[in-house]
Amino acid sequence: MNLPPGFCFSPTDEELILHFLYNKISLPFHPNIIPELDPSHLHPWQLNGKAFSSGNQYYFFSNNKVKQNRSTGNGYWKEIGLSEPIISSADANKKLGIKKYFVFYLSEGTETNWIMQEYHISSSMLHNNSPNGTTAHRRLKPDQNRSNNKWVVCRVYEKNKKSQSEEGGDEDDCGSELSYLDEVYLSLDDDLEVISPPN
Repeated sequence: MNLPPGFCFSPTDEELILHFLYNKISLPFHPNIIPELDPSHLHPWQLNGKAFSSGNQYYFFSNNKVKQNRSTGNGYWKEIGLSEPIISSADANKKLGIKKYFVFYLSEGTETNWIMQEYHISSSMLHNNSPNGTTAHRRLKPDQNRSNNKWVVCRVYEKNKKSQSEEGGDEDDCGSELSYLDEVYLSLDDDLEVISPPN
């Protein structure tokens, strides 16, 4: 599924957890624009037309049991050992989940520019509170509590690929995802451009 021209899907980490992953777990039959996919059946460059896409980013839900096998036909996703806590913007003491990072490698061990961010929901959030921090209005059943880690939501992108809007000169690229090092590198380029040569 792709968005029509002029529309942009660019959720924050918090929004992915609260409005998509939480609903997927607590309301399993609730319609969701993000599809379910098994990443072991697809290479990252095959996600177009199968995952929900916006710009150069692809979103999909993955079964937590199935995704343990992160190997595809000609490559594999390797966790880089980096994870970030996702904290509520309304309550700095409330942990909503974690985000893990993966890099796609070809079978021969060649690293690619494809990155996957995997979002896991905090079990304490599901057990105790609703997303807005009030008394839970969607109290999970025991079987849902036991399977609260069944689903993760994934965001996949090619790190150095420019989006169409970047190529067209728009300020809002609506989908490009840059690493911290990429942003530092680009900021250095901007600084160099404004430096005039000495007279």
